[in-house]
This record gives sequence, C-alpha cells and structure tokens, in this order.
Amino acid sequence: MQLESRRIPEVTLAMRRNGELAQVNTRDLFARRTVVAFALPGAFTPTCSSAHLPRFIDLAPAFRAHGVDDILCVAVNDPFVMEAWQEASGAQAITFVPDGNAELTRELGMLVDQSAKGLGLRSRRYALIVRDGVIERAFVEPEEGDDPYT
Repeated sequence: MQLESRRIPEVTLAMRRNGELAQVNTRDLFARRTVVAFALPGAFTPTCSSAHLPRFIDLAPAFRAHGVDDILCVAVNDPFVMEAWQEASGAQAITFVPDGNAELTRELGMLVDQSAKGLGLRSRRYALIVRDGVIERAFVEPEEGDDPYT
C-alpha cells in the first residue's frame, strides 16, 4: 500500500492526558507541524521494548534538531497500557498514542491478525515522516517470517 502523499486518516483515539481519559482526533496530533510517527505490534513486547522503542528514544534529540515537533509511538493497545509503558520506559520525549480499536492502524492498511499466536489484531512496524497531516516518507516493515524486526 502506498502511504506517501496520503493524508493521515482522521480518527478519534482515547488517550490519557493529565491523569484523565481524553478523546483526541488525529487531525490535532498531526496538523500544522512535522511529526515522526512509528508503530509497533504492542506495548511491553520483547522486541518493541528492548530494541524498537529505545532506538527512537535515542534518536529523539536528532529528530528535534532537524525540525521534528513531536515523535509519536502508536500501538494497538488501550490508553492505560500505553501510559504505563511510557512511564516504565522513561520515554518522556515521545508521545504514546493508543490505537485501542485499531482504527488508525486499519485505515493506514497496517493491521495484521496475530490471533493464531493469541495476540489478536496488531500493527505492522512502520515509521512515517508527516508534515501538516500529509505523509512525506514511509518506512514499512517487510512481510516476512515470525518477527522480521531488523
């Protein structure tokens, strides 16, 4: 699926803000700014926690130096799990975006069914550079093997 030049789908997500549940529209997350968004299969999963998230934490200062306004970590998890994962990982420079109903992930064509492993619906790994709500660059994990993270 071609993501580049597409507008980020407009969906409303439940997020934790200041200790409360809040409804946040993707338009508000992406409009009028430059965002790096990356998605991973799930919070607290081994590869996502040991390699994927830490690399974006390491790169956050470089992204910001290049004009990135925000870095979003998207996963098909509920807002409470994402909040706990952010706290446990110490990733305060990253905004954790729960896609609890997989609406954003589905609209982007990144939804995968991991039910055979007991994991349910998940996201493929990808990273996007988004300027004012339009995807400028997309880096999508290849469809291969059990866990193709490289």
